[in-house]
Amino acid sequence: MRRLGTIALLLPAAMLLFVIFVVPLLRLFVLSLSAEAGPLSAYAHLLGDEVYRRVFFNTVVIAVATTTISVVVSYPLAMVLVRLSSGWRALMFGCILLPLWISVLVRTFSWLLLLERNGPINRSLVGMGVVATPIEVLFTPTAVVIGMVHVLMPYAILPIYAALVRIDPALLRASDGLGASRLTTFRRILLPLSSRGVLTAATFVFLLSFGFFITPAVLGGAKSTNLSMLIDNFVNEQLVWPLAAAASMILLGACLATLAVIGRAIPVSGLVEAR
Repeated sequence: MRRLGTIALLLPAAMLLFVIFVVPLLRLFVLSLSAEAGPLSAYAHLLGDEVYRRVFFNTVVIAVATTTISVVVSYPLAMVLVRLSSGWRALMFGCILLPLWISVLVRTFSWLLLLERNGPINRSLVGMGVVATPIEVLFTPTAVVIGMVHVLMPYAILPIYAALVRIDPALLRASDGLGASRLTTFRRILLPLSSRGVLTAATFVFLLSFGFFITPAVLGGAKSTNLSMLIDNFVNEQLVWPLAAAASMILLGACLATLAVIGRAIPVSGLVEAR
């Protein structure tokens, strides 16, 4: 009886999820097989064309660069948060979470103004004599990575902080008392104990950046075209729905494959706990 009651309680939510998520995905998959040249011709065209392979490569490179920079920068920030008093920690958390309340489009357009040739960053660099002429950063992969790191860093800081705050400070004091250097303490104690939080942060940032659209579309150029921008081009400009559906299924498959690989190191429950 208890099992039947549980199933009855879950049934409405399961039906809603089926209608909202599963049915559209099935229709998208069927659409990807509806090309006139054959069921798998859309996939063969995407994977066989050099231009589209370059887009896939750009997507992976930008996602990996964004993930690496976000995690490397977020780790010391999370360590600082652990060591701050409660008042300063609340203030820092406010600074970290405040950008999440602002539209991604607004933040991206802010970087558009900051990184332009005559923007404040270039004017400051030229004024200080660091560079002789303004640097062409806008509409390059570098601008895309800068904008995406800014948007996605909170998703890296929070899981790492959650992992660091669980580490017993007595372990670090014991390491110092035994004569270990700070580097050794970090390498042998701090990093292994926080590795789950680091992997969780990397997973969140990578999956979000892998399918990111707004920031690459605004800050990037032709060399920064990613898979989401390609899907948008198929739908709004070329009107080739089977290619758009096939590209969407490839994007979904890549995300699921990433989760499967990471899931071997971190169970799904670990991802939830580290949030």
